[in-house]
This record gives sequence, C-alpha cells and structure tokens, in this order.
Amino acid sequence: MDIMDLAVKKREAAGTRAARGLRRQGGVPAILYGHGIKPMSLEVNLRMLQQVLHTKAGENVVINLKVEGAKLKESTCRVREIQHNPVSDDIAHVDFTIISLTERIEVKVPVTVLHMEEAAGVKEGGVFDLVQHEIDVECLPTEIPEKIEVDVKNMKIGDAIYVKDLNIPKGVTPKLGPEEVVATLHPPAKEEAAPTEEQPTQPEVIEKGKKEEAAEGEEAAPKAAQAEAPKAEKKAK
Repeated sequence: MDIMDLAVKKREAAGTRAARGLRRQGGVPAILYGHGIKPMSLEVNLRMLQQVLHTKAGENVVINLKVEGAKLKESTCRVREIQHNPVSDDIAHVDFTIISLTERIEVKVPVTVLHMEEAAGVKEGGVFDLVQHEIDVECLPTEIPEKIEVDVKNMKIGDAIYVKDLNIPKGVTPKLGPEEVVATLHPPAKEEAAPTEEQPTQPEVIEKGKKEEAAEGEEAAPKAAQAEAPKAEKKAK
C-alpha cells in the first residue's frame, strides 16, 4: 500500500465559532493522537484531504503527515474517525492517530461480492444475503488489503460462505472465527395462496358467529325455563 503525503497546519484557535470559520474557508478541524504525544489540534485543507481519502485504500489509507510549524517524532498516521455534517454530509472533523509501520494494527476491510448475477442459486430465484459487509483484520499498516473479495459464482440455494473460505492475503489475520458466516443464499420466499371461490373465508366467519349465537340461545333456554318454574308453582297455590 502506498503512503500518501498530507500537509496540515497547527490550529491555534479552538471552539465551535473558530471551527465554523475554518470550514467556511475550505478547511477542516482535526486532532492528532497517539504514541505518547499530547493531542494536537490541526487544520486540514478539505480538497487535499479528499484527494488522500479517494484512493483505493479509502479511509484505511496510510498518511505521512507534514505539520507546518511543528516537528513530529513520528509522522506516519491513519484516519481514526471522520465526522460528517448530518445535513450536508460534508466532512466536519477528522481524528488522526500516529502508527508505527512495524506494529500490527486492527482495521475494517470492506467486502466485495463477485459474480452474484451468475450464481446458479440466484438464477433459480434464491435470495442472496451478505452477512459481513466489513471484516476486522489485523496486519501491518503497509499490508492493509483494499478489499476482501467473495466469489459467489458457484453458490447454490442453501449454500453459505464462511471466513475460512475467503482468500485473505498472507500476513493478514481476520478477527472473526473461521466458522463465521460471510454470505448465504436462501431459498425463494414462499407466496401465500389467495383464497378461492370454493373456500371463501368471510362466510365461514359469519357461519361461525351464527353457531356461537345458537349455542348461546340453547344455554339461555334452560335458564329461562328454570326461572319460570317458581312462578307457575305460586299460581297453582
């Protein structure tokens, strides 16, 4: 994986108002963490940041940070977190963390599905389900895979692909267990049969209601007869 250079500046002004002003000028507030240094407030040019992030590595890109006005003992870092504006989705804030090229790190690698439309099970109407959209792996910063490919061309209905079936590059260790499911191909969803004229549902409900009413009437008749019996006895006396 290539290491991308990114020039940044130390950010002196802090607070919400200063951050808004920086964004209006085409900048992004940022903070640098890691390796025993105190968190350092930075400002990054938005266009330059987007160029770095739009490589094949995406947010897993390894960056050589050049800070204007400061000298870093270690300048290699990676993106720790990106915050977006909830309305415009523009980048609102970035956290960087210093890393060592000789120390293994944990990152999330996106999963890419290959040949899904060619899968026999899909052609038969099966429902494809990608269970793991990303996979956590451990590796050296320079060995981070751009993606993990899952070839589903030979999948049939009822088949599943597990972590142990993946073609993961040497030196990269998945954090998921080997029996964890990555993708499955389910049978087609069953359609419920529509009611026919010979077996209508509504008349059955009405008929059932009539039977219940009749039953209630039969129960009520003996009670009424019992109530009338004492009256008849009084009249006879």
